[in-house]
Amino acid sequence: MSKTEEHVVLINDKNEVLGTAPKATVHTGNTPLHRAFSSFIFNSRGEILLQQRSHKKKTWPLVWTNTCCGHPQLEEPTAQAVLRRLKDELGLELSEVHEVLPDFRYRAEKDGVVENELCPVFVGFTDSQPELNKEEVEEVRWLSWAEFVQEISDHPQNWSPWCVEEVQLLNRSEDFNNLLKKFST
Repeated sequence: MSKTEEHVVLINDKNEVLGTAPKATVHTGNTPLHRAFSSFIFNSRGEILLQQRSHKKKTWPLVWTNTCCGHPQLEEPTAQAVLRRLKDELGLELSEVHEVLPDFRYRAEKDGVVENELCPVFVGFTDSQPELNKEEVEEVRWLSWAEFVQEISDHPQNWSPWCVEEVQLLNRSEDFNNLLKKFST
């Protein structure tokens, strides 16, 4: 897949746009706050699609995480960015996603690289099988939500720090739990 240069949207604490910067230059030891998103995609059996990040990734290579993360472009609605990245990374074409944690924000550091993001969390549903973009994703697996939560609880160090935090918040989210019940058989 060809890759055009992506930018991130730099923001202040009030989510006001300060400008943009090339994605490739932003994630350093002093990463500025920027917009991002995180998604959790389930099938009709209630299983979540998990990914191991590609060994080529600058941040958290080969770490397991939720289905897909990314950055909306300037003037791009975040839900549209989620759908774009699901297609780019996993070949999944969903018609909609649901925002369940609109105000999630985190900061994490690994190997001298910092993530510093306002990162709303979305949920979606599909029974399609992914087609991996190996530039982005090393491998995937489907796991029941209960097994996934237990794995996060038992071995949080094996997962991306944002994923660990998001799972804790999702478990307490009435919106999330209602969506999962609605779409799972």
